Amino acid sequence: MNLKKLLLNGRVLLLILVIVGSILTIIAQGITYGLDISGGVEITVQLEKPVDQSTMEEVRISLENRLNTLGVKDITLEPWGDQIIKIRVANVTEEEANSIIDTINRQGVFYAEFNGVIFATGADIKRVDQVSYEPREGAWIVPFSISKEAAEKFAQLALGKVGYPVDIFLDPPVNSTLIVSQEIYTLMNSNEFQFVPDAKPLPQRLKEAFNIDVVPYTNQSIDEIAKLAQGKEKVILVGVNGELESTLKNLGIKVERREPRAGEAADEFIRRILGLYGPYRLQEGLTTGEPHTELAISIGGSKEDIAAMRQAQVVSVVLRSGSLPVKVFVEGVNYIPPTLGEQFRKQVVQAGIVALLVVGLIVYLHYRKARIAIPVVLTSLSEVIAILGVAALIRWNLDLPSIAGIIAAIGTGVDQQIVITDELLGGRKKEKITKRSGVLKRMGRAFFVIWASATTTIVAMSFLFKFFVGGLRGFAFTTILGVLIGILITRPAYAEIAKVLLSEER
Repeated sequence: MNLKKLLLNGRVLLLILVIVGSILTIIAQGITYGLDISGGVEITVQLEKPVDQSTMEEVRISLENRLNTLGVKDITLEPWGDQIIKIRVANVTEEEANSIIDTINRQGVFYAEFNGVIFATGADIKRVDQVSYEPREGAWIVPFSISKEAAEKFAQLALGKVGYPVDIFLDPPVNSTLIVSQEIYTLMNSNEFQFVPDAKPLPQRLKEAFNIDVVPYTNQSIDEIAKLAQGKEKVILVGVNGELESTLKNLGIKVERREPRAGEAADEFIRRILGLYGPYRLQEGLTTGEPHTELAISIGGSKEDIAAMRQAQVVSVVLRSGSLPVKVFVEGVNYIPPTLGEQFRKQVVQAGIVALLVVGLIVYLHYRKARIAIPVVLTSLSEVIAILGVAALIRWNLDLPSIAGIIAAIGTGVDQQIVITDELLGGRKKEKITKRSGVLKRMGRAFFVIWASATTTIVAMSFLFKFFVGGLRGFAFTTILGVLIGILITRPAYAEIAKVLLSEER
């Protein structure tokens, strides 16, 4: 009879519907996890200088557009102060993470140069087409079009110059001095980058177009190198004595050191340092003086070469999004493998089950009544299911701080259920628990305490959610969600269940 009475109670019925709906939502949509559970990468991006809020938002939106174009899911970008942006991407492999880092590092400054003259910049790009693979060239192609003015300028420069090299750059080290090994210097002046004797060699093209000095290292003194660096933004050491770096830095000179990656060919190393694509050999059809607006960047590799394909995608994204308003640098990378995240998930589930059992045991030892302990545990469990259901519905990424917030909400819920139970038990000595006026009076006292506590918690957590970033927002969100579900659904339902169960003890 009491069971039927409970099932027909509106508050209990609402709780049952919420649980069923949450379970169905979790099954249908699944739960999405943050990178600390599902695996992924956390990237700390530092801006070249402190910026105002408007510029910071512009940088954030630009980076977000770039990464979204890559097809990356579950990505969050959060500014920290006036010079840091935290980027978190869940459910990505290490290769995908490297593509993301490469995309961020690209400032997006585009130049097209011919024989030492820049004929097009990023402002001249009008359209970027889809990346495709060209079997005849054995390369991934990024087609794009430039303005009519840039095309006309190129047509005049290229008139009659069949076979000359055409260079395309993304983020070249403008106004810098490159101190390179003799091997690198010889290669830069070779036919690999010049094609025909009448064309200017690559170092000369770099000097005329970008004020980049390429200097072979022949054991020059520090004073000689410092003199070469005067008026330059930085010195880049390319495959030379590493001791030069610290010595030059002590003189207040901005220095970067570049070394080839494992298995990287010398010509590819040079291209990576310069941000150079090409050179591309000028075909006869482009040397007639007729302007052509259609150009392309090709990246060599087979159709199965994932690295070449991803590089082409990065180039396409950067061309589409344009340059950033301020330079950014990847300051730190924290990659979490999916296997490690899987271990976290198992540990969290185990800890949650143990916590519920311990709560139930403590409540039982306090009241010595299983009919109180079991509903408390089941109510807490239903609260967890409801929170997870809402999280699945809105696609909220559950990370470790979010789960900590769920646990905090459960702890608050147990406290409030004990308040309800004590109020019901406290009045039994003076009046029967089935007496409606007495029950309402005691429930009023209990829910006054519950609502006051909930209001304080929600206000505090709302402050964290609005004004803080990172894990604190996840903690605040799930705590608020748990408290709202508790005071609106689970606490009223538990009160009805407790009234019926305790009324049976006379």
